[in-house]
Amino acid sequence: MAIERIVDTSSHVGDIDEQRIEVSLRPQNFSEYIGQDRLKKNLQLAIKATKKRNEPLDHVLLYGPPGLGKTTMASVIANEMGTNLRVTSGPAIERAGDLASILTNLQDNDILFIDEIHRLSRAVEEILYSAMEDYKLDIIIGKGPAARSVRLDLPKFTVIGATTRTGSLAAPLRDRFGIIHRLEFYTPDQVSNIIKRAASILKSNIHDDSARILSTRARLTPRIANRLLKRVRDYADVNGDGIIDVTTTMNALEMLEIDELGLDPADRHLLSSIVESYGDNPVGLTTIAALTGDEATTIEDFYEPYLLQIGFIERTPRGRRVTPRARKHLELL
Repeated sequence: MAIERIVDTSSHVGDIDEQRIEVSLRPQNFSEYIGQDRLKKNLQLAIKATKKRNEPLDHVLLYGPPGLGKTTMASVIANEMGTNLRVTSGPAIERAGDLASILTNLQDNDILFIDEIHRLSRAVEEILYSAMEDYKLDIIIGKGPAARSVRLDLPKFTVIGATTRTGSLAAPLRDRFGIIHRLEFYTPDQVSNIIKRAASILKSNIHDDSARILSTRARLTPRIANRLLKRVRDYADVNGDGIIDVTTTMNALEMLEIDELGLDPADRHLLSSIVESYGDNPVGLTTIAALTGDEATTIEDFYEPYLLQIGFIERTPRGRRVTPRARKHLELL
């Protein structure tokens, strides 16, 4: 049975209001962007050098678990460069013609952001190779013996690709990115500062202690931190005076069933299902998917990164295994 998650790291594409609020909370430049200091330092250097030479920025590949700010970083880069940002995703570019239409509408120094770039089809990838390397677009006109190849010139643009799975990228595509960086999980202090900044934008009064509590429950992920803040703000507005203090925060988190490590009912269901059915034995990903009712890719992309980070799951050659630390936390020993 799949359980609906409050701490889901996926973006809520279908929820227009939620999406609008998420966009409003995003930083617009490097000075507003909290955390990822190493990445910011490297990108600032590359941007300054690029602007000095009046060249397009090298193609950028950002990878890491969902919710850490890859899309936000692409927007910040575009703002710092003073260029247009065109946003699309791998699944949205179904045919080579879709990519050709996007590329031919770009202007010099524009940035094309492709989310989930690992999900591009092979035919689309092959067109992207020459576009990224030579700023040329090779298209086939006609069919059969009358078919001919035409090469079109493209403006000098930058591709920013985002992926949670670098291993799924074809090597020729990965090699065409000049700047490749992993986004790391944030520290609790950084998440606390992100929460306080978001509360200020939302015009909510939050105590420092409350922000620290939320930072420990947000799985070291800004997207989850902002969502938790909004749910606690709802609770404060309905059941209190709108001020997010420690009591209000703890009551809201108890209602949401999010424990002190940020685990929600779905996490606990996954861990307890493995322990109850297989004990200390390793379990395959497809078996876990059957136990929880989730897709294997969902478990790999949305559950595992944080559970691995806090040492609750370990990967072995034979499958996933719940650690003694997790068993102790769940009181299943």
